[in-house]
Amino acid sequence: MLEEFDKPYMLELKEFLRLELARKKTIYPKGSEYFNAFNSTSFDKVKVVVLGQDPYHGPGQAHGLCFSVARGVEVPPSLVNIFKEIQADLGLAPGDFRHGNLKSWAEQGVLLLNSVLTVEAGRAASHQGKGWEAFTDRAVSMLNDKKDHVVFMLWGSYAQKKGGVIDEKRHLVLRAPHPSPLSAHRGFLGCRHFSQANAYLTRHGIDPIDWRLPA
Repeated sequence: MLEEFDKPYMLELKEFLRLELARKKTIYPKGSEYFNAFNSTSFDKVKVVVLGQDPYHGPGQAHGLCFSVARGVEVPPSLVNIFKEIQADLGLAPGDFRHGNLKSWAEQGVLLLNSVLTVEAGRAASHQGKGWEAFTDRAVSMLNDKKDHVVFMLWGSYAQKKGGVIDEKRHLVLRAPHPSPLSAHRGFLGCRHFSQANAYLTRHGIDPIDWRLPA
């Protein structure tokens, strides 16, 4: 991925972000966490990919891992539904999910990747179309081409479109509606993606994910 940083679209993106900060715009997450998904889950260790869309745009929420929030921050509604599904699917207890920081998943090989890696405070989707999509498309393509037996969790039409390049003969693609309260009842709740992912990994000799969160 390093070669991407010298391409024109990334240079334009860098300049866009510089100008936004110069205009005193507040951008989430903070600069040191733009690439937190990649820094937390190395390419060689990726077992599962969860594709999100944009970072959270409220204060203190985004920290570079899709759907995740820092400890002490209220768990957002979509993540509440993700936890509900894991509990129902794997028979886990609510006490296994006392916060919304998913770093332990990332450290086990779950790439929590948003399509767009920054957002202006209070303005959802404000950094779409600025170049991030090309960067994260490249990441998805590299995972598809250079690895085998990766589980891709594609929740909602946006993620499913982005994951359209994935070779389903070499990887497991799991599709469901988005876990947002607006759509979770249409098939996300009850999708059983977490047990399916672990069964697939185990079948291919790969350690499954412990979806519980450390207290």
